[in-house]
Amino acid sequence: MVSNIGIVKSVQSGDTVVLQSTLPPRAGEQPVEKTLSLAYVSAPRFKREGEEPGAFASREFLRKLLVGKEVQFGVLYTVPSTQRDYGLIQLYSGESVVDLAIAAGTVKVREEAGARGGKDDGEDEDGVQGLIERFKKLEAEARETHGFELVNASSQVTCAEGPISDPQEFVTKWKGKKVQAVLERVIAGDRYAVRLLLTPTEHRKVVVLAAGIRCPRSKIVDNSTGNETAGEEFGDEARQFVDQRLNQRTVYVEIFGLTPQNQLIAAVSHVPRGNIAEHLLAEGLARCEDFHSTLLGARMVKLRAAEKKAKDARKNMWKNYVVKRVDAANSFDAVVSRIIWVDQLIIKNKDGREQKISVSSIRGPKNTDPKQAPYQAEAKEFLRKKIIGKHVRVSIDGKKPASDGYEEKEAATVMFGDKNIALGLVEAGWASVIRHRRDDEDRSPIYDELLAAEERAQAAGVGMYSDKPPASAKIVDASETLQKAKTYLSFLQRQKRIPAIVDYVASGSRFKVIIPRENARLTFVLGGIRAPKTARNANETSEPFGQEAHDYVTKRCMQRDVEIDVENIDRVGGFIGTLYVGRENIAKALVEEGLAEVHKYSAEQGNHASDLFAAEARAKALKKGLWHNYDPEKEEEERNAAEKAHSSAAEEASAPVQKVRNYIDVVPTHVDSETLQIWLQTVTNGTQTFNTFTNSFRKYYGEKAHQTPIATAPKNNQPYAVKFMDDDQWYRATIRSVDSSSKTALVRYSDYGNEETAKWERIATLAPQFNFQTVPAQAQPAVLSFVQFPSNEYYRKQAAQFLWSVTGEDHPFVANVEFKDNTTGLMHVTLYDPKNSSSAEASVNADIIAAGLGMVVRKPKPFERAWPEFLEKFRALESEAQRERRGAYEYGDITED
Repeated sequence: MVSNIGIVKSVQSGDTVVLQSTLPPRAGEQPVEKTLSLAYVSAPRFKREGEEPGAFASREFLRKLLVGKEVQFGVLYTVPSTQRDYGLIQLYSGESVVDLAIAAGTVKVREEAGARGGKDDGEDEDGVQGLIERFKKLEAEARETHGFELVNASSQVTCAEGPISDPQEFVTKWKGKKVQAVLERVIAGDRYAVRLLLTPTEHRKVVVLAAGIRCPRSKIVDNSTGNETAGEEFGDEARQFVDQRLNQRTVYVEIFGLTPQNQLIAAVSHVPRGNIAEHLLAEGLARCEDFHSTLLGARMVKLRAAEKKAKDARKNMWKNYVVKRVDAANSFDAVVSRIIWVDQLIIKNKDGREQKISVSSIRGPKNTDPKQAPYQAEAKEFLRKKIIGKHVRVSIDGKKPASDGYEEKEAATVMFGDKNIALGLVEAGWASVIRHRRDDEDRSPIYDELLAAEERAQAAGVGMYSDKPPASAKIVDASETLQKAKTYLSFLQRQKRIPAIVDYVASGSRFKVIIPRENARLTFVLGGIRAPKTARNANETSEPFGQEAHDYVTKRCMQRDVEIDVENIDRVGGFIGTLYVGRENIAKALVEEGLAEVHKYSAEQGNHASDLFAAEARAKALKKGLWHNYDPEKEEEERNAAEKAHSSAAEEASAPVQKVRNYIDVVPTHVDSETLQIWLQTVTNGTQTFNTFTNSFRKYYGEKAHQTPIATAPKNNQPYAVKFMDDDQWYRATIRSVDSSSKTALVRYSDYGNEETAKWERIATLAPQFNFQTVPAQAQPAVLSFVQFPSNEYYRKQAAQFLWSVTGEDHPFVANVEFKDNTTGLMHVTLYDPKNSSSAEASVNADIIAAGLGMVVRKPKPFERAWPEFLEKFRALESEAQRERRGAYEYGDITED
């Protein structure tokens, strides 16, 4: 009667089980299953409207006895109407499961037992009757022994189903407690239906999500239609993995929280194997879920370790995973030389090389968040006090290549002693944690700790999460104007050793410093010395040792706590004085290193002249820096020559200079955005000739026979006919440079002054009748007299746009040529609009100075000094532009040191 073998997969009730074949299934198929009810007995039922008394206890007896075990079974009969099989189950010990259930009082013998025979199994009717008699005898003994009818009514269990009325209250009550439960059904690898055994008589059916993990989606079958929705790769394997191990097993459920959809998040553990989530991760059937990290806290460490183990072994869903290479060179000691932002640092390694890094997995207060933005200064100051100038340990966690205009970015963990800087910032509420993409592994190794720290900081209301307004007030720029600087000068002069912070290093002797107790920011200039100038952009060149001086003071002073003594102010609102780092005078240190020279006059006005002269003498003696080629005899010769030149210059300056009035009619055709030269066509009687020439030129090159491209590379500084990109018309042009690799050439259109890069196929030979001997080039270069332009590239472009806006579109002007360089042909002019200029000073030159996009020349040439009234009025316009913060003066003075 029990000739078959199977494994009990689950128990549906006290008298019905689901058996699974012991044979391995074919690839892609599920194991063969069979539902079998115990013959001749019945148990209380689980119904939709509720459980019958004793149903749970009856099922529990069978579940604990059979689930997961291999048994022998046989079918005695089948009910034709339901096609349900009834039979016997026997343990390998030889015990009959029906006998054990009857003896335990969890089932009773059916009253109609024996009405069906067991002929399907070859069992005669006498054998069936004998079996039934045995069952009845056991039932009578059980009633006599236990003294109750099947299951006593006092053991009745109530089990709630359906949505929880108040999920948050439920979580609050049971959070952190390990509740015994029965895992009723595996919905997916990370989603289970469980029966919580809250008390011996109070149960609750719920669906829980496995905390800390996410499995691939498994196949979904619509029972009503039979339609299937395909799952993700390894989704079914994850579900089967849990199904084989936990289905209908006793587990312990520890609730941690809720999803946004009010689903319970919980750890599901089996004694003694532990949390199922760890096993799924170790098998490569799940990945860690970052959104659960704050709920699990330190427990995520084990889950991450299990995931890493699967990744390294390339198990299942990690089969194509590329193991991250560990490079010892990515961990090194460094010194923090600058705090760019709360999450961005510049560090210097032992070789002296500086590099920019981002602190892994965090960001400072956001500009776009009105609640966080006011705390940016406090957050940066918090970090500055902690690590500026300090030795740290840097470990590169990942690199993001340059893209979309952003430079390459290295993310790193920074340790100061045994303190993780990122963790300290997050705990103090000065940084938030980045929510990385699921596949982004360039993150902090303590990512879960950071998330937990962020949650604590938010709950405690510290840092940028505080309800209090930020402590720091608005910083006032004391050097904004000369007038404002004067208001600060007297009380700063009265104070000694004023505590300050170096916020920016402009050059070896010029800084931006912040005085915290005054909430003031000012330009500070080292008194008594002159440091070599440093290039401010790629188009400038530093003076010898200018960059070295800049680097020296940056290393010593940048973002450091310093002290200053204020002695005076310069003509643009910069404060002149002495700056100390610790007890060291930085000006003296610069001079002693040969990175600055003493400015005799200003040094003698201060209190440290003797120290500075002595330091310079030592630098000269050791031939340091600027004095590397120092020769005392040569210095004496140069001093004598300088005195002689100064005498000659004085004589030249005192000589009378004659004003030049050379007015010509011109039409501006181009403004060069780099040199700010204006190209002018002269309007003369020959203009008509040029128009006729142009018509003939276009007619000639309008014929395809004359448009044959050059066969070889064009020659520099030679004339050609070139087809302009904007209008596809032919013009005369001169070759400026040639790029043979791309077969292009930089050309200048000789009659207009503009340039472009043209392909060789758009360049043709210039016919002899159109050469420059026949008709000279019409456009001549010119610069504005009395005007010099900012060195900043942005404002130079603004100046170029301004010039073109007032001179473009073939608008006629009158130019006074004050001077013309006969070697280069460059004219120095003052441009007047004949329609708008009511006086000689109402010129384009005056307009651009008034707009703050040009400055009055600092060293006027002789032909400019001939017009002192112009210089005076232009300087008045410049002062007005500075006061009104126009153009390049929008952030203060732009004049050089």
